[in-house]
Amino acid sequence: MVNFTVEEIRVLMDKPHNIRNMSVIAHVDHGKSTLTDSLVQRAGIISAKNAGAQRYTDTRPDEQERGVTIKSTAISLYGELTDPEDLKDIPVKTEINEFLINLIDSPGHVDFSSEVTAALRVTDGALVVVDTIEGVCVQTETVLRQALGERIKPVVIINKVDRALLELQLSKEDLFQNFSRVIESVNVVISTYYDKALGDCQVMPDKGTIAFGSGLHGWAFTVRQFATKYAKKFGVDKTKMMERLWGENFFNPKTKKWTKVGTYEGEPLERCFNQFCLDPIFRIFDSIMNFKKDEIPKLLAKLEIKLSSDEKDLEGKPLLKVVMRKFLPAADALMEMMILHLPSPATAQKYRMETLYEGPPDDEAAIGIRDCDPKATLMLYVSKMVPTSDKGRFYAFGRVFSGTARSGLKVRIQGPNYTPGQKGDLFIKSIQRTVLMMGRFTDPIEDVPAGNILGLVGIDQFLLKSGTLTTSETAHNLKVMKFSVSPVVQRSVEVKNANDLPKLVEGLKRLSKSDPCVLCTINESGEHIVAGAGELHLEICLKDLEEDHAGVPLRISDPVVQYRETVGAESRIQALSKSPNKHNRLYVIAAPLAEEVSKDIEQGKISPRDDIKARARILADDHGWDVTDARKIWCFGPDTNGANLLVDQTKAVQYLNEIKDSVVSGFQWATKEGPVAEEPMRSIRFNIMDVTLHADAIHRGGGQLIPTARRVLYAATLLAEPNLLEPVFLVEIQVPEQAMGGIYGVLTRRRGHVFEEAQRPGTPLFNIKAYLPVAESFGFNADLRSGTGGQAFPQSVFDHWQILPGGNVADPTSKSGAIVTEIRRRKGIKPDVPGYENYYDKL
Repeated sequence: MVNFTVEEIRVLMDKPHNIRNMSVIAHVDHGKSTLTDSLVQRAGIISAKNAGAQRYTDTRPDEQERGVTIKSTAISLYGELTDPEDLKDIPVKTEINEFLINLIDSPGHVDFSSEVTAALRVTDGALVVVDTIEGVCVQTETVLRQALGERIKPVVIINKVDRALLELQLSKEDLFQNFSRVIESVNVVISTYYDKALGDCQVMPDKGTIAFGSGLHGWAFTVRQFATKYAKKFGVDKTKMMERLWGENFFNPKTKKWTKVGTYEGEPLERCFNQFCLDPIFRIFDSIMNFKKDEIPKLLAKLEIKLSSDEKDLEGKPLLKVVMRKFLPAADALMEMMILHLPSPATAQKYRMETLYEGPPDDEAAIGIRDCDPKATLMLYVSKMVPTSDKGRFYAFGRVFSGTARSGLKVRIQGPNYTPGQKGDLFIKSIQRTVLMMGRFTDPIEDVPAGNILGLVGIDQFLLKSGTLTTSETAHNLKVMKFSVSPVVQRSVEVKNANDLPKLVEGLKRLSKSDPCVLCTINESGEHIVAGAGELHLEICLKDLEEDHAGVPLRISDPVVQYRETVGAESRIQALSKSPNKHNRLYVIAAPLAEEVSKDIEQGKISPRDDIKARARILADDHGWDVTDARKIWCFGPDTNGANLLVDQTKAVQYLNEIKDSVVSGFQWATKEGPVAEEPMRSIRFNIMDVTLHADAIHRGGGQLIPTARRVLYAATLLAEPNLLEPVFLVEIQVPEQAMGGIYGVLTRRRGHVFEEAQRPGTPLFNIKAYLPVAESFGFNADLRSGTGGQAFPQSVFDHWQILPGGNVADPTSKSGAIVTEIRRRKGIKPDVPGYENYYDKL
C-alpha cells in the first residue's frame, strides 16, 4: 500500500533540510535497479515479494527485456528513520522524522554515461554500488570521477554479498579482506579527485558511510546498525562500538577486553567485525542452506524474527530471502546512510554554487542558489528531456536551485549558447504545468520550491537538450554539463519510402531532444547522420527513431567512425590568401596544439568564457605559453568551444578589430570541416602573423574576408603535414586465466594492444586493459566471445584520440590515404585531397 500522498510530499518540499536528492551510480550489472527496488518497496509502491526482481525504475520494455538500464529514471519517495534517536546524528539539526528522498536510478553501461551526467547535475549525493566479486571496474571509476567533479558526496554499498557466501563459499576472514580491498580501491579513486570545497569524502564502515548487502535478496547492513544493537545490549557508547567493529580490533572473551592484537596466549582471536557482524549472517546461511531444521527456530527466536504461517513452510533459498529481509531490511540501511551522510540541498548548494553558476558569485541569482532560497529569483536547470505518452512531446526534467517554479509562471528560457544582455538563444514563455516525476508515472503538483527535482510541461519546444530557466533579466546561465563520452560512432539513415522523409526529419529532431549525447546532422550530400557513444547506444537510438520518434521503416548504413583533422608540424611557410577584390591579405601559420591543452579545453578547465588574464596565467604556467599570445586568443573552435585556437600575433595593424568577427566566422567554418576530408579539426593553433587591409571600410566587409579567412586556414593546414586523428576505446576485459590467450589474438587482428594485466586477488579472474581503435571495434564483443569460448566480458569507453598510422593522407595508396578517399567518396566530394596551391595565393 502506498504510504504517502502528493500533499505530504508537497509539505516536505518546503523543508530543504529534510530533502535528499541522490542518484544511484555504478558499473553495468552491479545491481543499481535491483537495490532501488528495496527503497521503492519501503515506500509501499511495490510489494515485498517483487522487490529485487521487478526493477521498477526500468520503465521501458527493452530495459526489462535486456536487463540493462538505458535511461535514468527519477522517483520521489517519502521515508523516515526507524529509530527516532538517530535524528541527533544528522549534521544539520531537524525536528521531524520525515524525509523526502528524490532518487534517480541511472544506467551503468558506458554507452549511456551521458544519462549519468544529467542525473548527477540535479542531485547532491550519490549511492555508489560496487559488486563484491568484481570490485571497482572502469565505469565505477568514471562515474565516481564525474560525481566528485560535480561536488557530489558519495556513500557506498558493497552489493552481491550473497554470491560471496553461496557461490564462492568464502570464510569470514576472506570476506573481511575482500571488503577491505574493495573499500581501499574506492577510496583511492575518491582521494585522486580530492576537492577542497567538498572536504574529505573517503568512505569507511566505522563512519557509517558503507553498507554491505544483497539487492536481489533485499537485505543490507551498516556497521552502525550492529553497533546500535550491541550498544543497547552491553550498555556501551554507540560511537565507540562503531570504531571497534571494523579494522584491527579483537575481543578477548576470556579477559572480556578489547585488544588490537590478534592473538592471546598463542591462541588466535576473532576479529570484531567477523564475530559481531558476520557471525549471525553466516549462522543463518549455514543453518538454512544446509537444512538444519531443528536449529532454525532457535536461531530465529534469538534474533527476534517472526515468520508468518506461509513462510514457515519455505525452505532453502526462499526461506533465506525471507529471514534475511526481516533480520536486516535493505531499505533501513540505505535510508540511514542517505539521511545521515548525504547533504540536504540547503547544505550542498553552499559549496556547489561556484561550480554550477557561470556568473559572478555575488549577484542575486548566485546568492539565491547558495542559500537555496525559495523566495529568491527563480534559477532552474533542465538537465534532460523525458518523452511523454503524448507523441513528440517531452517533460523538461530538472531541478530548482533557487526561487519557486509554479504553473503559469512567465520565465526566460536560456539555451546553452545564451550570453547575458543578448537576445540569442533566449525565449520568454510561461510554464504550462509542473509535475512530480514518479518512475513511470507523473503526478501534477501546484508549485515546487528551491532544492527539489521536477518535470515541466510546455518548455520542450524552446530547449533542445538542456538549459536554464530564470525570472531574472541579469542572471547568467547555469554551467553546461561536460560529458565523459563523446559521440564517435555514426550511421547514416534513410527512409525506404521517399514520402516519409518529413517524418524522418521530425523524428531526428525528437531523437536529439530525447538523449543528452546523441548528435543528428545532415551532411553536404544530404545524408542524415546519427552519432552515438558506442554500438549499443546507437542501436538503442536508431530503434527508438524507427519505432517511436519517426515511426517509419528505415534503411540504416554500417557504422562509421568520426575522425578529426590535425597537423603534424608547423607550416613550412606562411600561408597567404587575398580577398576576392585583391585589396586585403591574410598571412597565417598553423601549428600543432599540445595534447594537454586540447584535453584541458575539452574537459572545460580552459574555456572561452574564462577571464582572459586567469586563462593566460594557466596557459603560461601549466603549458609554457607566452603570456602575450595567451591573452590574444581570439576564438576557440569549432562551435566556439572546440580544441582549436586562433591567436593574434600581428604587430600594429590598423583596423584589425573591425575584421575580427569576419575572421572568427571563417575560422569556425574552417574548423568545422577541414580541407582533407571535411571532418572537424582538433588540436591546431592558427597564428595570424600579418594582415594588410584596404583603407576604406566598404572594401573589407564580411563578404570579402570570411571566405578569405577560410582559405588561408586551409592553406596553412595543408602546409603543416595534415593528418587524421582516430578515436580510441579503452577496453577493460575480465577473463579467467585459461582463456587469456584468445584475447591477444583478437586484439592483434584489430590493431589493439594490451597495456596492463592484473589478477584479481582472491579470484581466478584477470583484468586486462587495452587500447582499441573505434574503427576496429565493430563486432569486437562477438569476436572476443568466440575467441575465448564466451568467458571474456569486455567494456569499452572512449579514451583519447591518436594519429592515424600509415603514411601520407594525400597518397591514396597509403593506409590513411585510403581511409581519406573512402570518407570523401561517402560524402560525395572529389576523391583527390587538394594541394595547398588550391588555397594559397602567390605574392
